[in-house]
This record gives sequence, C-alpha cells and structure tokens, in this order.
Amino acid sequence: MILFVRILSIVLLLLSSLNLFAQHEVEGIVFDKDTGQRVGRVFLTNITSRQSIFNNARGEFKIALKEGDLLTSTKDNYFSDTLRYTGQDVIIIHLKRASIYIDPVTVVARKTPDQILSERKRDYSKAYGLADPGSVISVGDNGAGLSIGAIYNYFSREGRNARRLTQYFQKEYENNYVDIRFSKELVRVTTGLEGEALDNFMIRYRPSYDFILHANHYQLVSYIKSKYEFFKFVPYIKPLPDLREINLLP
Repeated sequence: MILFVRILSIVLLLLSSLNLFAQHEVEGIVFDKDTGQRVGRVFLTNITSRQSIFNNARGEFKIALKEGDLLTSTKDNYFSDTLRYTGQDVIIIHLKRASIYIDPVTVVARKTPDQILSERKRDYSKAYGLADPGSVISVGDNGAGLSIGAIYNYFSREGRNARRLTQYFQKEYENNYVDIRFSKELVRVTTGLEGEALDNFMIRYRPSYDFILHANHYQLVSYIKSKYEFFKFVPYIKPLPDLREINLLP
C-alpha cells in the first residue's frame, strides 16, 4: 500500500512537471482597436492556469501559456476580449472601446481675406497714405495749383516703397481669396485626388483671381472637372515656375 502511494505520487509529480514544461512565457501587446494606440493597465487572465497580470504603460506583457489556454483581457471603458492561444510567438490584442471615441479637435477661427486686408490697412496706414497721396491738384484761397506734397509722396523713395508694400498686400489678398474658393477639400471631393497628386493638381490648375471673383460655385466645379480630364493623362508633370513672379532685380 505504501509502495502504491509512492508510485502514485511520483506519477502525479511527473504529470505536473510535464504540464509545467508545456507552458512558456509569451509576449504580447494590447492596442486600441479604433485609434491603434497602445493601451496600458489591462488586466489579463489565463483562465486555464488562473494566472493574472497587468500589462505595462506601453501596452506590453508576458504571461505563461500553453496551446489551448484561454486568455481574457479586461479594462474599464473597454469591452472584454477572450482569445485561445494557438502557439503564436507574439499575441496582439485589440480592445474595442465601450464608448464612442472622438478625435480631439482644435477649432481655430480663420480670418477672411477681407479681415486680413483691413488689418493690413490699419497696421500700415502710413504706407497706404504714402501710396495714395491724393490728387496732385490742390485748391486754396489763391485758386487751384499743384500739390507739392502729393507730388513728393508719389515720386519719393518712401512713396515708391509704400506702393510696393501695398501692392504686395493686394496680391496677398487675392491669393487668400483664391485659396478660400479653390480649396483642397473642394478639389478632393470633386476629383477624388489625394496626397502628392492633389498638391500637383492644385499648383498646375490654380485659377486666376479674376476668374474666382466672377465664377459661381457651379462654374468653379465645372472648371475643376474639365481640368481633371487633362490631368488624368499626365498627372505627375511638375509645372515650371511663372517667370513673371521671379524678381531678378536686387
């Protein structure tokens, strides 16, 4: 009887040892299914062996498993997940949020072209005054005559620089106006273009300020569609710079 008990003990010990050696540590990572970001402090349990652990802040974990073991993952605000271990070297777990995830959005109030131009005129009022000196004819007690101040402002170096500056601001206004109407979003929706192809189209077929000023929405969309038909044949030709925009003077 004593011999039988000893043999039984040895057999049970061997079986236990075999079961222990069948298990090995397996590495894994937990991700958010919606965002793809790693999820930390997830509670993982091997239902078969009853071993439980938390993963680290980087979403990583190690746990002893053997083929056929069930591994559960639980975390607040997430649906629980259960998988059966089939011998893979690394376990990837994707947890689904129990609540709807909304990407954080920073709302920035964009100024209109008219607002920007008004600010330029306010901040550079002196330059606008020099650029537009008024009538060269002055009327006084002694009758009409030439306005020396207006003539000086027009031909002086300050006057010329002021006109260049205000012309730059006017060009900025026109470009801003075109950007508002001829937007990437409108072109993307109309053509389906993305990435580099979209950028290429925006540069090659950027309409003029005069066209944008007089075209309604339907005409603008028709313009984009017609240019897209040409674009499809040669989508990757980069446009040459407009020589009129290059200032060769020092």
